[in-house]
Amino acid sequence: MIKQTTLENRLNLLEYLAAEMADRVVESNGEIGFGNSFGKIMDQRTRVLQMDRPPQVIVADLEGNLASVPEHHGMMRGERESETRIIVDSIPVEFLTSKDKIQIFNDNAGTKVYAVKAPIFFSGEQAGWSIVLQDEDTLTEVNQEYRLLVTLLAGLGLLGWLVIYLLSKRIVKPVQEVANAAAQIREGNYDIKLQSTAKEQEIFELTESFREMASRLMQLEQLRAELLAGVTHDLKTPMTSISGLVQAVRDGVVTPTEEKEFLDITLKEIKRLQNMIGDLLDFNSLAAGAVSIHPERGNMAELVPEIVREWVVSQQDTLNYEVIVPEQAILRETDPFRLKQIMVNLLNNAFHSLDEEGRITVTLTDQAIDVTDTGTGIPESEQPYVFERFFRGEKKKLKVRGLGLGLPFSKLMAKSLGADLLLKESSPKGSTFTILWKK
Repeated sequence: MIKQTTLENRLNLLEYLAAEMADRVVESNGEIGFGNSFGKIMDQRTRVLQMDRPPQVIVADLEGNLASVPEHHGMMRGERESETRIIVDSIPVEFLTSKDKIQIFNDNAGTKVYAVKAPIFFSGEQAGWSIVLQDEDTLTEVNQEYRLLVTLLAGLGLLGWLVIYLLSKRIVKPVQEVANAAAQIREGNYDIKLQSTAKEQEIFELTESFREMASRLMQLEQLRAELLAGVTHDLKTPMTSISGLVQAVRDGVVTPTEEKEFLDITLKEIKRLQNMIGDLLDFNSLAAGAVSIHPERGNMAELVPEIVREWVVSQQDTLNYEVIVPEQAILRETDPFRLKQIMVNLLNNAFHSLDEEGRITVTLTDQAIDVTDTGTGIPESEQPYVFERFFRGEKKKLKVRGLGLGLPFSKLMAKSLGADLLLKESSPKGSTFTILWKK
């Protein structure tokens, strides 16, 4: 492709050279000659053409006979005249009479030669032809083009390497910061700071996600320490009460009437302790996949009101509640016992958040069960952690003892039933938890 392009470009230039020579070879008196400046002119044109050998210029009459040939011009150093000149006896008449300005033929030495013609006019009439000859090898030499191509490729390679180096350095730096931060997190240091502010979307998202992850891990670690202390306190408190009450009865420092009261309190504390330990064991069993599920197909429009009614009966307080179910049957395959465990946990949480005039509403739809209360709600700062194990809100710690496993246990149980448990909304006017069935 380079050779073909070079050949076409040089042939076009030879056409201009032939036309220029046609004007220069005619003297004012009508004689044809090349003059003393011909050699310099050809050397200049050869440099323009970027050829190692200058082209041969001859003048022919209208029949193709050679009328004038310059003796020599533009020989390269170390070359003999016979090596630079193209020797022809005549120009084919067919070429001169045809419309083509360029033709290929062999000279006397058998070398393939390109001939480019231009008419010579004197006094308005054509007096002959100016013909520029050059061998094919010289016209197709592309050393200069190859040098330019190599230079261009080398420049592009260097520029590409520089761009890749700068981009990789720009990309690697934030990735390296993330890697160093990951090493710090592995050592237990969650308080990290990423300085990189990469503009690339992927790197920016990676950095921001890692920064948020580190911040959340630090918050969870703080919560873990606080919750571990809280769980330890919640388990220790009933044990301390039981120990004190039993010791008082044993030492005989209470009256017979107080003994019975102390024993009743002890039994309640033991029951509460058993419930807390039972919750912990149930949660661990479910998390380990050791809890079996026995699904059966039933009408949710009958099952949900029955669960709510049984829970209400078990409460000793008067409750203001409502169950909203559609008139048509909603058939679904689920485990009634496990669903009851989930709903009882949600109803207990709703009940503990109510004041005296509070209300609980259970709404059944084709895809969800909503448990809504008009209680005090969950603070926005605590909402991301309601499904974390052992987490208990500040208000709930003061009202109800427990391990903070009710909601995490219910969420795991919901997933085992092919559903999900979500905090739909919460505000100072109340909260709504949703059991959302997967389609």
